Amino acid sequence: MPTTVQAALLGIVQGLTEFLPVSSSAHLILARMFFGFDADKFGLPFDVACHVGTLIAVLIYFRRDVAQMIAALPHLFRPGAPDAGPGEHDGDPNARLIWLLVVGTVPAVVVGLLFKKTIEEDLRTPGVEAVTLALGAIGFLVADRVGAKTRGERSLTMAEAFWIGCAQAAALVPGVSRSGITITVALLLGLRRPEAARFVFLLAIPAILGAAASEAPHLLKAGAGAETATLFAIGILTSAIVGYAAVKFFIRYLASHSLDVFAWYRLALAAAVVIWIVR
Repeated sequence: MPTTVQAALLGIVQGLTEFLPVSSSAHLILARMFFGFDADKFGLPFDVACHVGTLIAVLIYFRRDVAQMIAALPHLFRPGAPDAGPGEHDGDPNARLIWLLVVGTVPAVVVGLLFKKTIEEDLRTPGVEAVTLALGAIGFLVADRVGAKTRGERSLTMAEAFWIGCAQAAALVPGVSRSGITITVALLLGLRRPEAARFVFLLAIPAILGAAASEAPHLLKAGAGAETATLFAIGILTSAIVGYAAVKFFIRYLASHSLDVFAWYRLALAAAVVIWIVR
């Protein structure tokens, strides 16, 4: 199979699985192993390049929300900006949303700085992914049945944003799924599914941006050659296009469907991984 086709396939995998709650990192690692793709050409720097593509996708999809938050930046430090609840006149809701996203991003930054090397060297394995895929599936089934699903995004407190951020930090482990675990926690906190998805996708923007920035030196070094740069460009383009379609579909899907289908898919994939390991 030509390397350009491999790059496109991995970009498609990344675009689909970054926003669907099935773990993009696990699927990229497993796809390389199952199909025997070149681990040097399609290693961690390529994964980061594909994440740049999905970052572009979510920025385009939420462009109005991002523009409103940028416009609200001058209001960040006005009295009441972080703490005012919905309907209070002294708090800009977009400024408050920025504070919620900042608080929710802190845990992933801390965990990434402290444990990045350990996660990359020791936890990017099929065995770890089988366990985390299964545990995430159980979390979906529980959260969808226990969560009240009556609250809107604006009812979130700073403490709740922090706990959702802690869930996002746990998603640094392959197989957990950033969207999956953060939506699980948001549902347990009582948020409605579509609003939970919107908040966690916005929360993913600084996380993906930070991951791409931290790997930028490796990305630039790996992409020095013309062939590698071409493969990275293909991965970015395909993941951006497919990622946009995936986030649009998922938010609409959650308006009237549970997470059960993704839970059963994760359990089936975890079983397949275990069979592949012990075969």
